[in-house]
This record gives sequence, C-alpha cells and structure tokens, in this order.
Amino acid sequence: MSRKILVVDDEKNIVDIVAFNLNKEGYDVICAYDGEKGLHMALTENPELVILDIMMPKLDGFDVCRKIREKSQVPIIMLTARAEEIDKVLGFELGADDYVTKPFGTRELMARVKANLRKKDAPATDTEQDTLAQGDIVLDFNLYEVKRGGESIELTKREFELLKFLALQHSQVFSRETLLEKVWGYEYYGDVRTVDVTIRRLRSKLEENAETPRYILTKRGVGYYFNDQH
Repeated sequence: MSRKILVVDDEKNIVDIVAFNLNKEGYDVICAYDGEKGLHMALTENPELVILDIMMPKLDGFDVCRKIREKSQVPIIMLTARAEEIDKVLGFELGADDYVTKPFGTRELMARVKANLRKKDAPATDTEQDTLAQGDIVLDFNLYEVKRGGESIELTKREFELLKFLALQHSQVFSRETLLEKVWGYEYYGDVRTVDVTIRRLRSKLEENAETPRYILTKRGVGYYFNDQH
C-alpha cells in the first residue's frame, strides 16, 4: 500500500508540482489549499508525513503545525518562501521536523521526504539505560523528558533527539554534516544551519547562560559536543 502524504499550500501550482513528483515516487498524495482544511485532513486522514506552507488563508502554517503537534507526532516539513532564521526557529519550536525554502529543487524535497520517513520508521535506539544524569541535568529516554535541578524543560522531539545523541557519545565532537545525517537522517541534502538553529534553541532552554554554555559546547572549526565533565 502506498504511503499517504498530505500537501498543504494555497498556491495550486506548487501543490501540483509537489504532488506530481511525490506520485512519481509512488506516494499517495492528498491536498489542501488552506490551513483550516489542512489541519482537518492532518487529523482525520492519518497521513504519514505533512508538507506544510506557512503563509495561507484561514490558518497559517505555524498555527496548523502547533495544533497538529497537540495530537500527533506525524513528521512535518515546512515548505515556505520565508527563509528568515526567526521563522525557522519558530517552526522548529512548534514541532516541525524540517524546513525547505522556496524556490526548492524537487530532488532535494524528495530526499527530505524520504529521510523523514526513514527517521519515522527507525526503531528506538537501545541504550542499555533509561536515564542519563550529568551535573544537574537528567535525561529520561523513555519519557522524552529532560530535567534541570528537578524542574522539567520543554523540548521538541528533534531537540531531545539531538541532545540524546550528543549526550550518549561521551564528549565526542561531531560536525554539523554528521549531525544532520545521524539525527535528521539526511545523507546528501540538508541545510547545516538547521543544526545551528537547533543547538541555539537547546542552549537557550538547557543552559543557565546560553552565552557561556556548560553542556553543549562548540569545538571551533570542527563541530559540537556534549560536555560530560561535571
């Protein structure tokens, strides 16, 4: 049975292009042309992935993403002409898994779709442990929960996955390209700034002072690592 993908965009020509290429890849495509209809279809049609524009009538993509996340963990790719970093930060904060800016290459978009579906299908990583404590930070891998000093910190699923990956590697440094591959599932496509944005979001939530982080550190010219020397 074909995998169902929902495309939500008020520009019919964009929907037609995306749907045509998804159909060529063997996906079953359903479409909506405003945010209200898109939200309804996301919650009733059980798509396996949602491609979502931001600027739309009735409900914008940010509102749609937020409302979907209240009830579903379906992968969401934001597809939009708004390339400003603040929009990416907001999209990720609301629970989007990915962000593709217009104009886009269809090969790139198809690769992103496949990567997000692979990530969705991947079994949970066995860690031989349920929790990890470093300093005053405690990660609960089963509950997708992080606490600092006993107080819960609200992370998106992707933020938690990135933190978990780094925390389990015992101070090993990873390039942004490697993190895209390991955490986002990108092999050849992906904007490395996505990693930078997510790292900044993590630091703002996790660290007492994001300007002088204790946990998520940068190795200049190399990449990022989790400091477990506490």
